[in-house]
Amino acid sequence: MRLARSDDLGDVLSLTEAAYAPYTALLGAPPIPVTEDYAPRIERGEVWLLEGGGEPAGLLVLERHPDHSMIFSVAVAPAFQGKGHGIALLNHADEQTQLWGLPEVRLYTNAKMERNIALYKEYGFHETGRRPNPYRPGWTIVDMAKTVETIATA
Repeated sequence: MRLARSDDLGDVLSLTEAAYAPYTALLGAPPIPVTEDYAPRIERGEVWLLEGGGEPAGLLVLERHPDHSMIFSVAVAPAFQGKGHGIALLNHADEQTQLWGLPEVRLYTNAKMERNIALYKEYGFHETGRRPNPYRPGWTIVDMAKTVETIATA
């Protein structure tokens, strides 16, 4: 796992598009992470890449906020799905949240992404609410959160 660099932008875009392709078909439009401008996120140090066999296997976009971290995207390349890479990315989000001394990691997803919601619940997230997507009329956002153990600093 490593922070993405500016020269990784093409890989970040390709991986995101491929990972979210099934949801683009389900939703009738690309999910928000597919349309995101990742260059500023890479510059801010919010994008981590997980590599497998020398190629990008997955990515995590994690924002730091004053009282929590926010997962913007967890994406695993289709060739690497089903091999535990998603859990590794979620574990990294927990670890980074702990290093930042924050008590909670949050995320949001589309209500139609039922498989993802089930996976997040299995990982320890709980649903905190549902709301209309302000950018996509007719879409519903599911907000989720998970408490993490904070690391005591001496």
